[in-house]
Amino acid sequence: METPPFPLHDLPAGLEDLAILATDLRWTWSHAGDALWQAMDPQAWKQTENPYVILQNISRERLRALADDSDFRQQLQRLMASRSAYSAQARWFRETYAETGLKGIAYFSMEFGLSEALPLYAGGLGVLAGDYLKAASDLGLPLVGVGLLYQEGYFRQTLDASGWQQETYHYNDPTSIPVRPLLAGNGAWMHVETRFPNRMVRFRVWQAQVGGVMLYLLDSNDPLNLPGDRGITSKLYGGGQELRLVQEIALGICGWRLIDALGIDIDVCHLNEGHAAFATLERTRLYMQRHGLEFCDALWATRMGNVFTTHTPVAAGFDRYQPELMLHYSREFASNLGVDPQELGALGRENAGDHSEPFNMAYLAMRTCGRTNGVSRLHGEVSRHIFKNLYPRWPRAQIPVTHVTNGIHVPSWDSPWADEKWTQSAGKERWRGDIEGLDISVLENVSDEELWTVNGLERADLVNYARERLGRQLNQRDCGQACQVLPEQVLDPNVLTLGFARRFAEYKRPDLLLHDSERLLRILTNAERPVQIIVAGKAHPANRAGKQAIQRWFRFLQRPEVRPHAIFLEDYDIALAQQLVQGVDVWINTPRRPWEACGTSGMKVLVNGGLNLSELDGWWAEAYSPEVGWALNDGAGHWDPESAVRADAADAARLYELLEREVVPLFYERDAAGIPRRWVARMRASMSTLTPRFSTNRMLREYIEKLYIPAATGLHAREAHGGRLARQLCEWDTALEQHWHELHFGDIAIRRVAERWAFQVPVYLGGVQPEAVEVQLYAEPLASGEQPLCIALASRAKIEGALNGYVYWAEVETDRPPADFTPRVVPYHPAARVPTENPRILWCSTAAKIHPCSEE
Repeated sequence: METPPFPLHDLPAGLEDLAILATDLRWTWSHAGDALWQAMDPQAWKQTENPYVILQNISRERLRALADDSDFRQQLQRLMASRSAYSAQARWFRETYAETGLKGIAYFSMEFGLSEALPLYAGGLGVLAGDYLKAASDLGLPLVGVGLLYQEGYFRQTLDASGWQQETYHYNDPTSIPVRPLLAGNGAWMHVETRFPNRMVRFRVWQAQVGGVMLYLLDSNDPLNLPGDRGITSKLYGGGQELRLVQEIALGICGWRLIDALGIDIDVCHLNEGHAAFATLERTRLYMQRHGLEFCDALWATRMGNVFTTHTPVAAGFDRYQPELMLHYSREFASNLGVDPQELGALGRENAGDHSEPFNMAYLAMRTCGRTNGVSRLHGEVSRHIFKNLYPRWPRAQIPVTHVTNGIHVPSWDSPWADEKWTQSAGKERWRGDIEGLDISVLENVSDEELWTVNGLERADLVNYARERLGRQLNQRDCGQACQVLPEQVLDPNVLTLGFARRFAEYKRPDLLLHDSERLLRILTNAERPVQIIVAGKAHPANRAGKQAIQRWFRFLQRPEVRPHAIFLEDYDIALAQQLVQGVDVWINTPRRPWEACGTSGMKVLVNGGLNLSELDGWWAEAYSPEVGWALNDGAGHWDPESAVRADAADAARLYELLEREVVPLFYERDAAGIPRRWVARMRASMSTLTPRFSTNRMLREYIEKLYIPAATGLHAREAHGGRLARQLCEWDTALEQHWHELHFGDIAIRRVAERWAFQVPVYLGGVQPEAVEVQLYAEPLASGEQPLCIALASRAKIEGALNGYVYWAEVETDRPPADFTPRVVPYHPAARVPTENPRILWCSTAAKIHPCSEE
């Protein structure tokens, strides 16, 4: 039997399992136990829907009464049996990938958004990480999460009487959140230590149970630490550069030390953003220590097992640290790696020799990870542009960044009404395995009338929730004129409902709908076809422009004619997001393309029948078709400020036009039965085609097959025989570095042979061994979306009188002119990833060296 978690040890006999259920965060997406918790304390459940809070606040008298209630005990036993069955059934990964050799993944993230019960997130990055853990649990993926336990999570938002955002920070008392201490083998609380300049710092380890996945959280608030060090994990994204750096050292270095101390068999270290990139260095150090290798050998051994997911669409978003600060904290660690601090610093610089360049965490991740991915197809393209300077002279298409488009954990976001229809059509276990059967026909047995009824029930639930939340919001401040309209007088459960909720950042254009506020007012207050909108979102405490956008919305909503049709709900969080995505008819998203890396909020309406009206950015750029929603523009990007301003005006006009001419008329176009058939057809198409495609089921499968299995396979090969292959690769790389400057081309000969071009390319290798490089012909793709043409040339003969010179040859069947093809030399080793691990490249200046021969 599991040990009851701290601090809930003292439960009556027969109710001990309540502590296990309350601290297993599977209750955030599995609602089988809701009735039990509600029965324990109906009022507390209505306020919080948090089993942990209920268990902490319930009286002993009530617990004793429940212990004497045989029906309650039987209900508890059934829930525990269901929990055991869930664990036994989470075997999709084992059954599907048993022969791959993938043993374990460690998933590092600066934030995790699982529930308001564990507020360790700021936005989309954390919510994605939370969904990732939940899906890993459902699918039986051998994964552990690693993060930090912040004494204060992200801020809670209120607006003052002028609509200006106010921030408050709540203390995360570990005894009041569903975590428990991780105990070492000797029964003591487990700690991980690291050395900062002139002192040791201890991090206590907590654990949070997420179904079948464990999340480990490091906490610096240890009484044995110096007062300043106890505040290292004080606040998520708080403080200055130094605090941010030591947090990332704690996450990466101490996080990997924890994995090592626990003896967890990990193949893949997955960095969810570059914050945790120091984990790759600690992994290298421990491998050096264990196998007696040099830093170069150990990095070549471990790098293949590291995966880096970047979520950043602009280079300015990466964490950078000044050289002096980085040197202060890395000097001793570099010594432990056996390298000069500047050599270590070079891993985080674009120009390795520029000691004045700031240290870039994303660059460190790129250089110490075998694979990198963006989080949508478009973001992959953007990331290849961002990282191109790390691979000078390499074509953009060959910059080593792939993509895996994000997905959402569907059971966390579906309404009870939608869940009922999906279960009717696809079964209760539909999100716990393959989704190949969830195709366009998945909802064919659900009638239009049933879908429209679901839509109405969801909207009514949202309206009721919004009114209650608005009432609490108004009661906590002197709302003055705003209270002239009572909460029960706003919104209408039968009116087209728009949702707009997100972080209020400039690139997201959160006030684009207000570009022509009078036109928006006319849309909202149309007597025959009214529209209503619910707005929510936070601005970063330091983002004045974001706060001003919130204030503009606040002022617009204060207008008497607007109040019944539009509200701003404060303190946007997971709980509010769940209600919004379950009840809105249309989700609006207005980022400035291509600045939205992915954007998963619009995915969350899909399962519930909500439709998207969005900029063709992030995930919507690959999801959109006219049958499933609306696109705001033609997909053009706008980087410079002048074109961005013009685009804002054009996009606002297009947004109003879409609402006026397409969205609103379609919603109110009813048949004799009162059903908007064409609207429901879009709902059905969106639900059935997009929901599975943008689920974590699809996402995790792509990560497993595209990234994790190749990473684990490559790692095992390099670690075999004491790291022999890794040492060979290090020697290969060192030799190329020493002799690359000796490479050069001779005069190229080209002739036409029937339908083919024959290329003869002399190459002088100097001290480079022929097997250490590959001579290629490269041609740019002819059409967008195509891959470049890359042809390996064969060595035909040695060049007489030359030291290590060869003529390379190839025939290419093509109707393209020979000038389209450029010879080049690139590093080659069958076990190396080029250019990821070796970015050298030599191009031939063909314009000066082509010597055509006569046709044959």
